[in-house]
Amino acid sequence: MVRSFLALIACAALLTACGGGDPGGRPATQQQGGGLIAIITPSHDNPFFKAEADSAQARAQALGYETSVASHDDDPNLQNQLVDSAISRGAKAIVLDNAGADASIGAVRKAHDAGIPVFLIDREINATGVATAQIVSNNAQGAQLAAQSFVEAMGGKGNYIELTGKETDTNAGVRSKGFGDVLSQYPDLVPAAKESANWDQQEAFTKVETILQRNRDIQGIIAGNDTMALGAVAALKAAGLTDVVVVGFDGSPDAIAAIKAGEMHATALQPAAMIAEMAVDQADKLITTGGAAMPEKQAIDCELVTAQNAGDFGVFRKL
Repeated sequence: MVRSFLALIACAALLTACGGGDPGGRPATQQQGGGLIAIITPSHDNPFFKAEADSAQARAQALGYETSVASHDDDPNLQNQLVDSAISRGAKAIVLDNAGADASIGAVRKAHDAGIPVFLIDREINATGVATAQIVSNNAQGAQLAAQSFVEAMGGKGNYIELTGKETDTNAGVRSKGFGDVLSQYPDLVPAAKESANWDQQEAFTKVETILQRNRDIQGIIAGNDTMALGAVAALKAAGLTDVVVVGFDGSPDAIAAIKAGEMHATALQPAAMIAEMAVDQADKLITTGGAAMPEKQAIDCELVTAQNAGDFGVFRKL
């Protein structure tokens, strides 16, 4: 009896040493985590994409995974190379903010065919059934929130400029349509110009500067992201125009600072950090249980940030 009891104690100690329990609370029957999660986003020069990558990496490492973090710089060819690398390294999952709704389908399908689940964040692709999840902000809802705030600040009238994002990015079109669905209801709001600035701050500055040289009678600027909105703010300052309503989209720390300073009126915050963490959590669930509990298409609502609530938000998340 004593010998059997001691054997049981030794067996229990061996199970504990080998990780039979998880201090994070995961049952012993689900100890299949670990391995590599590849995180691929656009350039980290944009704080939105850096927040995605940082949040995904931190959550994956907290769950016990190795991570590789890389940027495709919106180049589909580079994205293909990074996906090939993740496949060759035997990644357990890929978290991807892709390089184009059509151009990325092949890379996602390649990973899928290799048995590696892909969790898309921020941007959808024009295909279903190849990504395990497509977790994006509700761009239509966020755009309508931003546009309604813009209308109120404009008093429902005046000339305005719209700055749009990359034509290859589905988000650009969805946000522009969301703006239009609201703004078109106000006949005294007149679109003086609509220009693509490709999500870029310097390009937005140049585009707005050129428009203002032709027509200074502008009362508002609404932009498809905060980076372009901040470029517009700089162009307005350079032109000596300080009473123009500027509304953006993303909820970046720089935009929130501009709202607090009275340089921007509002932005629609995308919870990028939370979405990236959701992708990693869903990847972990798939890896550890073999099942995906969530539907492929998942839309997360945005929140309006104004001077009244700007202190409630951190780096692409509500505090």
